[in-house]
Amino acid sequence: MQKMIDITSAVNRANTAGIDATDIQLLVLDIDGTIAGVSNEISEPVKQAIKAAQRKGVQVAVATGRMYCSALRFYEEIGSTLPLITYQGALIKDPATQHLHRHLRVSQPLALQLLDYFELPELRSLLSIHCYVDDRLYVRELTPASIAYGERTGVQPIPVGDLRQFLTIEPTKILALCDDPAVIDQLLGTLRGRYTPAELYLTKSVATFFEATHPAVNKGEAVRYLAEEILGLPASSVMTIGDNFNDVEMLVYAGLGVAMGNAPAEVKAVAKWVAPSVEQDGAAAAIEAFLL
Repeated sequence: MQKMIDITSAVNRANTAGIDATDIQLLVLDIDGTIAGVSNEISEPVKQAIKAAQRKGVQVAVATGRMYCSALRFYEEIGSTLPLITYQGALIKDPATQHLHRHLRVSQPLALQLLDYFELPELRSLLSIHCYVDDRLYVRELTPASIAYGERTGVQPIPVGDLRQFLTIEPTKILALCDDPAVIDQLLGTLRGRYTPAELYLTKSVATFFEATHPAVNKGEAVRYLAEEILGLPASSVMTIGDNFNDVEMLVYAGLGVAMGNAPAEVKAVAKWVAPSVEQDGAAAAIEAFLL
C-alpha cells in the first residue's frame, strides 16, 4: 500500500486553525487535481479515507467539470450514492435511478457567438474547441490536445468540421484548450469583458482550459442544490475539497472549504484549510484531519 502522509501533522495543523468540523455530514470532492493526479487514478490512501468517512456516516459526492460518462468510474470507485455533479454543475444526475435533477445548457445564440470568436484568424490555430451535446464530445478536428483529452477522460472526440454548422441545439458546455496558459488568461479576460455573469459562467478548470456554461452554473450552486434542496443540510454541514478556479464557488459556499496544495494561490486564499498536494494524498489528509 502506498505510504500515507503524516496524518498527525495534518491533525495538528487543523487544530491550530481552530476549525470546528463536528457537524460535517456531506463531503464533496472534485476529481482532477484533487482525488486523481497524474496517474488519473484514485490512490489507495484516498480511497481508504473516503470509505472511513462513509463508515462514520458522512455522505460523499463528486463535483467535477468532467462529462457525466467520464466521471462515472470515479463516482463508482468511491461508492457514492448521491446524485453526480458534472460539467461544473450544469448536469446533475442520479446514476442509480437515472433521474435527471438538473441540466442547464448554454443558449444557442451565445454558443454560436463564442464559436465565431474562436474562429478569429489570430485564435483559430491556437485553440482546440470542444462542444458538449447530450454527453458526447464534438470537435472541429482531432488536434493533439483533443486526442490527449480523450485519452485521459476515456471519451472519444467526434470530429464534425465547422462546429457552427453542426450546432443545432443548445450545448451543455463549450471548452477551449491551449497549451499556452497566457492565451487562456487573455481569452478569459476578454470574454469576461464582453459577457456579464448573467449571460455566461466563464472559468478555468486548469491553466490550459477555458470553460463556458449557463450563467446559473457553478459548483457552489450545484453543491448548495445537493445539500439544501435534496439532503436538507445547511452549508455549515458541508465540506468541499478542490484544486482550481472552477472549485472556488464550492469552497466559499461550504462550512469547510479545503484547497489542495497544488491549487493556485488565489484558490488557496478562499479556503479555510490547505491540504497537501494531490500527489501527496492531500484529500486523505483533509479527511483524516476533519472527519475521522
